[in-house]
Amino acid sequence: MAAVRRALTEDRAGFDRTTLAVVDPNARATAVLTAQGRGVLCGGLVAAAVARSVGLRVTGALPDGARLRPGRTVLEVEGSARSILSAERTMLNFVMHLSGVATATASAVRYARPLAVLATRKTLPGLRALEKAAVVAGGGLPHRQDLAGGILVKSNHLALVSIPTAVARLRESGWGRRSIEVEVGTPAEALSAARAGADALLIDNASPSQARRIVRALERAGLRRDRFVELSGGITLDNVGRYRRTGADAVSMGALTHSAPALPFHLTLRRGRTPAR
Repeated sequence: MAAVRRALTEDRAGFDRTTLAVVDPNARATAVLTAQGRGVLCGGLVAAAVARSVGLRVTGALPDGARLRPGRTVLEVEGSARSILSAERTMLNFVMHLSGVATATASAVRYARPLAVLATRKTLPGLRALEKAAVVAGGGLPHRQDLAGGILVKSNHLALVSIPTAVARLRESGWGRRSIEVEVGTPAEALSAARAGADALLIDNASPSQARRIVRALERAGLRRDRFVELSGGITLDNVGRYRRTGADAVSMGALTHSAPALPFHLTLRRGRTPAR
């Protein structure tokens, strides 16, 4: 896994001067990674991949999506004590961050229901696939993986062309056979996009009352049915519940990946039997 290799290289795991000087090269040990808080696990499998990449044997691992409580064992490994110590921080970093994303997503899903909860592209460089997987572990949906993963006409596109022109050009390009989504901020823009043939609308940076007005305008014009409506912009765990009755289908939240607090974990090492020399 490329992310694992990059993380171990970044931490210079093979050049831990303290461990190399203090720990016998033949020393064996076991280590147990346990949760210190409540939440949803993600990253246990990545931590296991870290362990295996430095030659450790994984003897037990919880699946992503498992519910955590303080003291619950997530991962057990055994092998070279030096290898465990060199990989400890990398294992913890992955599981803490990704479990934080999964836990935040689970909370958002609970607060936002009946709206679906979508991830965004506001991810840490190099960790998008893992962070999207963490959103899924928490009950959310990954949404667009990258710029090629969907058609979304945003406000910066519309600074250059009109909504009808943008939609028409997409249809002419052939890419318009896919679902076309257009970012809107007012009832007039929403109606323009729907009448131009947009399949989906992204209502951006709207308050709950503003979002509801836009959805109602579509309903009154007979343009809401079979048209996906997404809400985005400034939506957090603190306010997502206020959007539940806007009439939209989903809410996308960058806060799930760029602002989720890490979930605490601890790795405890126990001395194993060192082979006789």
